[in-house]
Amino acid sequence: MEAFSSKDMAMKVQKKFLSHIASKSMAQMFIDDNSSEVLDELYRVSKAHSGNQAEAKKVVKNMIKVAVKVGVLIRHDKFSPEELGMVQEFRKKLHTGAMTAISFQEVEFTFDKAVMIGLLTECRDLLLQLVEKHLTPKSLSRIRHVFNHYSDPDLLTHLYEPQGTLWPNLTRICSGLNQMIEEGKL
Repeated sequence: MEAFSSKDMAMKVQKKFLSHIASKSMAQMFIDDNSSEVLDELYRVSKAHSGNQAEAKKVVKNMIKVAVKVGVLIRHDKFSPEELGMVQEFRKKLHTGAMTAISFQEVEFTFDKAVMIGLLTECRDLLLQLVEKHLTPKSLSRIRHVFNHYSDPDLLTHLYEPQGTLWPNLTRICSGLNQMIEEGKL
């Protein structure tokens, strides 16, 4: 006999629906203004660095889709106690990464590309481990795409050049991250 759960079905429909509408305009429904501004700056950084508008849109769209899906999983209590421990570990690592990014931007000559790449890689691996039983292979590839994109050594070097073209974007990103930290969202 096949087990059926309307609650599980509702969650699957919600994830599928949200994955179809997760675009920049729809992101406004799910994220606050500050987060949206940080995402806009990340888009601008990606577009300026790669020169590819389609790729920049895709990476931000993937980031939104993943965030929404993970939010749905948390909201529906789909994580085991062990996985909830991983959620906390991921949040701490993300917080550390944000604090490190801000510190590198605020204190001249402290940027260490290897440290940033390491933090982003650890976040990626933790998130993949957390959601591997809950999301599709396509969603897992979205996670890899986002983290691999922003941990690109050339992008990070370009971003952290104090006299570089992306420095104003980095300043706005760090300002937004700082606000998220102060509000307890990160």
